[in-house]
Amino acid sequence: MSEDCLNLNVWTSADSVDDALPVYFWIYGGRFINGAGSVSLYDGAGLAAKGLVVVTINYRMGALGFLATSELQSESPNNSTGNYGLLDQIQALKWVHENIAAFGGDPTKVTIGGQSAGAASVYHLVDSPLSAGLFRGAIAESGIRFPNDPLIWALATSYRTFDHALDGGATYMANHNVSSAAELRNLSIESILNGNDDNDYYGTTTDADVGSVPPLFRPTLDGYVMPETYLEALENGPANDVALMTGNNADESGAATTTNVTVAEYVAAATEKYGDLVDEYLALYPANTDDEANNMTNNAARDISRVGSWLFGNYWAVAASSPFYTYFWSRAPPGQTAGAYHMSEINYCFNNLYDTDSPWEADDYAIADVMSSYWANFVKNLNPNGGNLTYWPASVATSNTTMHLDVTQEVMEIADSEKIDFIKKYFATQTPY
Repeated sequence: MSEDCLNLNVWTSADSVDDALPVYFWIYGGRFINGAGSVSLYDGAGLAAKGLVVVTINYRMGALGFLATSELQSESPNNSTGNYGLLDQIQALKWVHENIAAFGGDPTKVTIGGQSAGAASVYHLVDSPLSAGLFRGAIAESGIRFPNDPLIWALATSYRTFDHALDGGATYMANHNVSSAAELRNLSIESILNGNDDNDYYGTTTDADVGSVPPLFRPTLDGYVMPETYLEALENGPANDVALMTGNNADESGAATTTNVTVAEYVAAATEKYGDLVDEYLALYPANTDDEANNMTNNAARDISRVGSWLFGNYWAVAASSPFYTYFWSRAPPGQTAGAYHMSEINYCFNNLYDTDSPWEADDYAIADVMSSYWANFVKNLNPNGGNLTYWPASVATSNTTMHLDVTQEVMEIADSEKIDFIKKYFATQTPY
């Protein structure tokens, strides 16, 4: 680990600096506290081979990337603090804009992408005026949820209000027995990292019981890098009206192969979560045995993810003119028992199964070819379709569908109409984020 981290990696399939290939700019996940662009999971050679330049970056994380204090705010000409990691990402985009032609890339055809915290970063950049003109498309894997979905608070999509970020910074300084920025800067890196991975239980919702609460250090609604809430950006239109592709995995965000609840626990959790709507919920997701309780827990979580992405797209279409594509990933990689877990799609999207020791099967190589082709097409044309791929329609309010990605690829319903109506009713009872 090093503070000297602001570097990047480039893979290119260009034969000449004049090739002007489209560029995929990748931001890794890791709850804004760990990760690196050099991790083999993000090896870009297989995806670049499909006619792209692939860039993976690093950015500051934890306290180094997201500490907010009033003194740091006063030092800023923009009266901002707490979003240094996002500013690193924007600076890397500027570097790409200025230099990628030397690698055979086209600076006018950049698509940003990321997963989890990287996907949250992608959407923060879509909504930031500071990144205007630096990209034309965005891919957010496991990162976008409807603003009225309370689970948004518990995941990497969460962000802090400015006052809450300052309070967290003051507590962090007190815990380190310092009272000024100068004293902070004199701390050893080991001391700075003490408390770096603390969680933030402020505003905990009932959905936090999925085993995830946000990290203390994460992006901040500062009015400069991040000027608007998710809902405000949807209603007003994004700062960057770009083509967007997003989706979720079958075994994440409240669904898991390890779900283990009794009927009594299932009913109690549903009562706490849905309140006056619990009877309607239990009629739609009934469970008379423990196995049924486990299945219904997972089914409901998956429906909420799909419906939430679709509703996000409906709002997007009102104020934005660019297309919005959604997917649902359900392939369980071989050699493990966690199903289509969080991050499980990444090797396939990057077409880099060669860089692992997993017991891949013929189906996996075929899926990786298809997935990476969809991704490459989107980077090239702002549309995942092309060649012999199964047609992937853009998300529209008049069609309750998403693209199901697995051994086969097909358009699927996000949920039946009664469940969609119920989820919309549930969201309407929640405070938007």
